[in-house]
Amino acid sequence: MSATYTHLQIERRGPLATLWMNRPEVFNAFDEQLIDELAAACAELDADAGVRVVVLAGRGRHFSAGADLNWMQRAAARSEADNLADARRFAAMLQTLAGLSKPTIARVQGAALGGGTGLAAACDMAVAADDAVFSTSEVKFGIIPAVISPYVLRAIGPRQALRYFQTAERIAAAEAKAIGLVHEVVPAERLDDAVGRLADALLAGGPLAQGAAKALIAAIAGRPLDAATAEETAQRIARQRTTEEAREGFAAFLQKRPPAWMAGPGKP
Repeated sequence: MSATYTHLQIERRGPLATLWMNRPEVFNAFDEQLIDELAAACAELDADAGVRVVVLAGRGRHFSAGADLNWMQRAAARSEADNLADARRFAAMLQTLAGLSKPTIARVQGAALGGGTGLAAACDMAVAADDAVFSTSEVKFGIIPAVISPYVLRAIGPRQALRYFQTAERIAAAEAKAIGLVHEVVPAERLDDAVGRLADALLAGGPLAQGAAKALIAAIAGRPLDAATAEETAQRIARQRTTEEAREGFAAFLQKRPPAWMAGPGKP
């Protein structure tokens, strides 16, 4: 049973859950309440064994215009300590989203600006409509994209970030794909089809293996190609091979049948 949210809606279809930001009148800009609700909803979906894939989306014409300017104006009048508490809340929400044990897909249309770009980058995958536009626009307001920076840097790398963090240029969908910010760009009318195809591909994989794959990337990314890294990877695959899920996966392949996770509870 989902909690009740003011600025969010959770739409469930079997093992696929879509987390809709629902402030279309302000282009899904976020304030303290939406940040808290996103964190709570991500934790709720991560704990729900019936959910295999989480899609983050925005109602209306735009994915998210980033921070609510009224919220930012209030923050500018507060103390540094109050602003630190606000920033920590936002950082914790992004960490919860990025750290989900199951795959996450950003479904992006229209504007994904500032923190909206950060939300897309914090998801494992991003699919954008061809009308989508991104920007790390913070310097235009005299601030910096600090809290979203780990996720945007993970997506586009420091060289591209040196440009876009300082210029605040708008990044069209095609360019966002070219620099690694999104994985796929499709015509706006095919956005849901593209997200659905990606979700279907994810549902074919073992859920525990996918969580282990996310943990593997977090553990190995940026490490040197040395004996310690080789040993880490050997231990991880050895542990995974001995799981019930791995045994079922190999048995299903040899017996030419779908694995249990494709036919279990929550299958659409």
